[in-house]
Amino acid sequence: MKIWPQTTTRVDGVISVGGCSLAEIARHFGTPIFVLDELDFKTRASTWQESLNRNFGENSGLAYYAAKAFISKEIAGWIAQAGLGLDVCTGGELAVAKAAEFPAERIELHGNNKSESEISDAIDYRVGTIVIDSLQEIERVARIAHNKGVVQKVLLRLTPGVEAHTHEAISTAHEDVKFGFSIASGAAWDAVLATVKHESLKLAGFHAHIGSQIFAADAFVTSAGRLIEVMARYKKEFGVELPELDLGGGYGIAYVEGDDPISADVALSKLAAAVNQECERNEINVPKISIEPGRAIVGPSMVTVYEVGTTKEVTLEDGSTRWYVSVDGGMSDNMRTALYDAEYSVWLTNRVSDSKTRASRIVGKHCETGDIVIKDVQLPSDIVPGDLLATPATGAYGRSMASNYNHMTRPPVVAVVNGTARTIIRRETHQDLLALEVKEAPVSLTTITKSGDQA
Repeated sequence: MKIWPQTTTRVDGVISVGGCSLAEIARHFGTPIFVLDELDFKTRASTWQESLNRNFGENSGLAYYAAKAFISKEIAGWIAQAGLGLDVCTGGELAVAKAAEFPAERIELHGNNKSESEISDAIDYRVGTIVIDSLQEIERVARIAHNKGVVQKVLLRLTPGVEAHTHEAISTAHEDVKFGFSIASGAAWDAVLATVKHESLKLAGFHAHIGSQIFAADAFVTSAGRLIEVMARYKKEFGVELPELDLGGGYGIAYVEGDDPISADVALSKLAAAVNQECERNEINVPKISIEPGRAIVGPSMVTVYEVGTTKEVTLEDGSTRWYVSVDGGMSDNMRTALYDAEYSVWLTNRVSDSKTRASRIVGKHCETGDIVIKDVQLPSDIVPGDLLATPATGAYGRSMASNYNHMTRPPVVAVVNGTARTIIRRETHQDLLALEVKEAPVSLTTITKSGDQA
């Protein structure tokens, strides 16, 4: 059950979350639908901040919830109440934070290509921290802050050269990536020198994020050691210590039986021991330590419910057969299988089946062969149209990455707790899609000829 929200029960084949039958939720709200266990989410959020406080004591900073995993005004409110920070990386995520009146001093702005308007908006809202990712951005943030008469606190995102054992597309701390300043190449120190020149910037420390869906603490420990060495160099060069170190997120969750994610306390106790040891070795004080869990909080808290539309038996080249089960969602509400070859679990949700299982593939309704929800799974052989299937652990990047491919409307998010259910993000409608269409008069624009003269 570790792959399901903590309030999940299964009685006579009927699954309930938050005291609400998923079959009843489907009947009332329709499918596909994201079901969010409010208690599970809030418990996980508090657990990460409390574990950070417990393991780092007076040197604990904030557990910043990574909005990219899934964000809404309601989620931002829960995060604020739990005392966490909020990590945003676009103007849209910041807009949600502002609409929820999230405390500005507990927001950090990330991103490898922040626009001038996003930086300006963040500074106007008085966000606590901007994490800088390039030399151009140093100048950009400094100039905008100067023009506004603000001294903006910043962290520099460093690339520690750590190979996290995860999918290449979500590994972010080796050298050949778009993020951060490489420590090994000397780019990190160049960024330090470029930052301290600006009176409108206050360099508070460093940041690193090594990847996602990581099950062991080793890579985090290695990353922390390399960042602390740069902090020690800063002390040697400038005679003062940097007060903050953000060690990022990437803590994995269980998607299928056999996945064994590391707990908050185990991860952070190992990290605390390593940080203390490295700071002592480098003769600096332990800085305030922050982290950035996102998936680890919302991932296990959400379940997606689909309705079966068609089934089909396909004979394979070796003579075996596969049962294709088509559902009313797919890659428009869960891109991870197509992007990362991700694996998921599934349960028949609305009834008991005593039938034998058969090799099956759950697919969506989009015009793509790669529109697969679960590639290989054993399902009861008596599944028919109208049955309900539920996939757990879809809170991270399901609704967040959802698209309108094939002009599909994105599913709603319904929060459940103590036998009650309420919509926190409504289902999109065809009218929502059509509302983006406009018919306006053409605008005359100047063109340039090959010779460089205006036409």
